[in-house]
Amino acid sequence: MSERKYIAIGDIHGCFHSMKALLDKLESYYDRQFIFVGDYIDRGPGSKQVVDYLLDFKENVDCVFLRGNHEQMLLDSFQKGSKSMWMMNGGRETIKSYNANGDTLSLPESHRKFYESTRLYYETENYFFVHAGLSPAKTIAESIKDEKELQEFLWERSHLNAFETPWEKTVVFGHTPRPKPVQKDKMIGIDTGCVFDRVGYGKLTAVKLPEEEFIQQTALD
Repeated sequence: MSERKYIAIGDIHGCFHSMKALLDKLESYYDRQFIFVGDYIDRGPGSKQVVDYLLDFKENVDCVFLRGNHEQMLLDSFQKGSKSMWMMNGGRETIKSYNANGDTLSLPESHRKFYESTRLYYETENYFFVHAGLSPAKTIAESIKDEKELQEFLWERSHLNAFETPWEKTVVFGHTPRPKPVQKDKMIGIDTGCVFDRVGYGKLTAVKLPEEEFIQQTALD
């Protein structure tokens, strides 16, 4: 039986209008499973609107929502009271999008559940989807079994400089913005810095799998 087809979508970072425009472009693929690699929030102006839209979107499309380091920072600020790192990394824009005053954010229950239910990874027959990446020195199976490595799934970058990896399948990730998608052996990176107003960045990227075709939307936010 051939593996089903997927659409994976890179880091959105509160760019609501860019996300909506990209999803509209992808309408003819709504029969596929959509995997969002995390970082829905922070830095851009529309974090709340992004989550509102995705909660509706998943009612009609089969979706998997991975956790990014920015969702983890939001959860840490709620669960552990550690806010400073989140504030330094765009958390204020998220708070503003919820019309909250100062640093105090009260989340709608549906949004709290959304953030808490995001996954650290999603594995299929031929692909391993993760927010940031995983150790280039270990197999995927080894990394999954290692509690420390699991936390690195939100932050890892060292694989980008690896000459080769022992990974059993293609890893699809976001987290590290690049002017164009990363396409190497067993490696597809789809964070093209939608939220960044820098030369070469400012695009939201999706990849069609297994075709490995990229569909992009220039930032509108």
